[in-house]
Amino acid sequence: MIIDCHCHAGKGDGLTGPWDTAAPLKGYLRRATEAGIARTVLFAAFHSDYRVANRRVAQIVARDPDRFYGFAFIHPIHDRGRVLAMVQEAAGQYGFVGIKVHRYDARITREICEAAHAFGLPVLYDVMGEVSICELLAREYPSVNFIIPHLGSFADDWRAQHAFIDYLARHPNIYTDTSGVRRFDLLDEAVRRAGAHKVLFGSDGPWLHPGIELFKVRALNLSPVSEQWILGDTFLQLIANVHAMQRPPESPVRRPKDVFQRPTSNLALEVSDPWNYKGPAVE
Repeated sequence: MIIDCHCHAGKGDGLTGPWDTAAPLKGYLRRATEAGIARTVLFAAFHSDYRVANRRVAQIVARDPDRFYGFAFIHPIHDRGRVLAMVQEAAGQYGFVGIKVHRYDARITREICEAAHAFGLPVLYDVMGEVSICELLAREYPSVNFIIPHLGSFADDWRAQHAFIDYLARHPNIYTDTSGVRRFDLLDEAVRRAGAHKVLFGSDGPWLHPGIELFKVRALNLSPVSEQWILGDTFLQLIANVHAMQRPPESPVRRPKDVFQRPTSNLALEVSDPWNYKGPAVE
């Protein structure tokens, strides 16, 4: 089974670009089906109120729970003080199995990491090239699994991606996904140095073609076992320990039928395009 761990859905409430305007799934689902992708992780487009956006994503997931997983998008600043309540709502009522944070909104906080720890949720955190944070996250929260997408930089920052591979290889709770990675040699190096079990398949749909993103994984020419780690097994392992006991008893969650149980072997930017940010200026 192939699982796409990185796809946006629903509408944003901005109009600066596709990322905060709309993430329609019709074309994505056609392409994903053609590529043999069975399941997809959904989280919202950029939004000024992620509680509203998460509820809309939950409606999409609820319409086809055998096709979709949900992650709760959290804004580190706007949601300060209500993160635990939002995660409890997402995990307890909607059955979401992870948290999404983007540095374009703001840098990740302890409040978010502690909520992830409380519920046993993985955190997909786009660091936008600031890969050094991985050292702090790995050491401060060893019980939380962090998925750092795009090898650390959607903006094709070769230096950041190359540096990130070291964190990926050294820390057992740091993972990555394949979405938007354009330098194939770096993806190959990441798999060789860190292991296939540390890399997840993601497309960054609906804006990137899931079939093209999947082809990069196929092109690695891995063994069937290693390839399947990337295509689904690692994701299922990461969500296997979501803490049902933390959820309100009046809001039972239907667990995915295939939960994996195998043992393990404020950034305020005056820019319109979040992907072009190259990191803080060096003084």
